[in-house]
Amino acid sequence: MLVHSDSWITFDVNAFLDQFWNNTFDGLAYGSIYALVALGYTLVYGVLKLINFAHSEVFIYGVYATWFTFYGLGFRPGNTPTLTVVELVGFLLLALLASMAVSGGTAVVLERVAYRPLRKRGAPKLVFLITAIGASFVLQQLIFIWRGGNPELGIRLMRNEEVFTLFGGSITNVTIITVVASIVLMLGANYFVNKTKFGRGIRAVAQDPDTATLMGVNKERVIMLTFLIGGLLAGAAALFYMMKIPQGAWYQGGFLLGIKAFTAAVLGGIGNLRGALLGGLLLGVAENYGQSLFGGGWRDIVAFVLLVLVLMIRPTGILGESLGKARV
Repeated sequence: MLVHSDSWITFDVNAFLDQFWNNTFDGLAYGSIYALVALGYTLVYGVLKLINFAHSEVFIYGVYATWFTFYGLGFRPGNTPTLTVVELVGFLLLALLASMAVSGGTAVVLERVAYRPLRKRGAPKLVFLITAIGASFVLQQLIFIWRGGNPELGIRLMRNEEVFTLFGGSITNVTIITVVASIVLMLGANYFVNKTKFGRGIRAVAQDPDTATLMGVNKERVIMLTFLIGGLLAGAAALFYMMKIPQGAWYQGGFLLGIKAFTAAVLGGIGNLRGALLGGLLLGVAENYGQSLFGGGWRDIVAFVLLVLVLMIRPTGILGESLGKARV
């Protein structure tokens, strides 16, 4: 192991090799969460060419919805219950519905209150961007006023237990649920956008909103639907976040994860749904590798350095393509 003389950075090849498969599988779980949130950024950008920086707060509202659902069902922090498979699936589905409903509703209200009035007034793109940042702080402060600055302690319904090993790496029940459910949701979103009537409307508005309106597409309805889909996916990510990272809900808890999800969207090619999936998975794995190789304090730095390196080579991202031109 090579260690810098000031011990603020390490280069531990042995740790990287020893933990390679564990970091890979664990990184896929983190990456799945990033990808679900990244889809919201990609959808809104594809339709409105807007970076919705308040999307991270849409996600954190889902985290609070998940936490209060668990709390309302009688579960408490620090006490992992013993549940049957049927009970566990039922409670998780209930929490999933609650988090998706809250995040989806938050996204729709955000669009109606913050962005629609600007569109009606023909506001420039910069005003939308400033409004998105302002809306992010407003949503944060609403939670702060309601719950204060202390995080809610995490509630777990299941222990993170090993199910089997692959190539010497441990694959846990939480990792399996997170990755499989996330991929199913992302494939469902991809199918919806590319194969359904409403999805054709989204792609039409993304490609040419004026022509789409002339052809009978209700642009405002499409925009609302786009925000709703992004919110629903962020709500699902909130449940998996609570399962994978049981640190509880915090009013600023979505900031860093939102930045990473946006990074994943740009890395994969913002405006491309499958790019969001690829970018999220790559980012989750890469930051785990970086943590083993350089030390835990460099986890986040590795993620953003990766983004810069990819964009230097391919500025449009790995699968850069506009939503309006995307094909299955």
